[in-house]
Amino acid sequence: MTTLVQARHLRKTYGTTRALDDVSFDIEAGRIVGLIGPNGAGKTTALKAILGLTDFEGELTVNGVDPRKDRARLMEDVCFIADVAVLPRWLRVREAIDFVAAVHPRFSRDKCMAFLAHTKLTPHMRVRELSKGMIVQLHLALVMAIDARLLVLDEPTLGLDILYRKSFYESLLGDYFDEDKTILVTTHQIEEVEHILTDLMFIRGGQLVLSATMDAIGERYVEVMVNPDRIDAARALGPLSERQIFGKSIMLFDGVAPARLAELGELHKPSVADLFVATMKGTYA
Repeated sequence: MTTLVQARHLRKTYGTTRALDDVSFDIEAGRIVGLIGPNGAGKTTALKAILGLTDFEGELTVNGVDPRKDRARLMEDVCFIADVAVLPRWLRVREAIDFVAAVHPRFSRDKCMAFLAHTKLTPHMRVRELSKGMIVQLHLALVMAIDARLLVLDEPTLGLDILYRKSFYESLLGDYFDEDKTILVTTHQIEEVEHILTDLMFIRGGQLVLSATMDAIGERYVEVMVNPDRIDAARALGPLSERQIFGKSIMLFDGVAPARLAELGELHKPSVADLFVATMKGTYA
């Protein structure tokens, strides 16, 4: 595989707060990576570093480019959708399309119009007339029409209802993603992106506490609905977490052989949300 993003020992400090604390990771081409963490964990700072929007210590290359030294070249291959719309309210849809077509050499007007054809957006509409969901659709149409290698999404569906959120991710997979493109997404709505992720990174306090493929995570972590007579034996194996559901003890284990866990009760694959909660235990203490 081709390494699209390579980070080594990234550090970033704001006053006395260490937003990134010796962070290293690789993102391969053709992957969909979830960067998940609580508020203030360092997610946005990491994205800003990748996008060339903040300085940092350490080494970072994005498609072979140092974001600090050549942002113009970087942005030829990178697109970004933020959680807050930045389009001027007076702008018409057609004017937004004309602007991007004029400034980006790899923008396809035909692709953009094909995507908008599946929405209620019309060329004469102004941004101030659009709902938040429609603005996101416009952003997505503009971005998907650019032949970029990396798409960075920072809480892209924040504030949208479930229909818009579902439509957003379906469009992302159906109309944009392929083996030559890579998506990096941060979100608090973990359950909605879990099924599309190929890789997962958890960040807490400026440090990566988990970085693995979804396949590796499925092999490493196991959830057990423990039989009542096996509670003590299960706890002796040091579960990451334990919770009660309808009087049943559910325990999450890391790296324990499934054959051994099968003796304790019924095995399940944990959700990313459950794994996140267990990994971030004590974060808000």
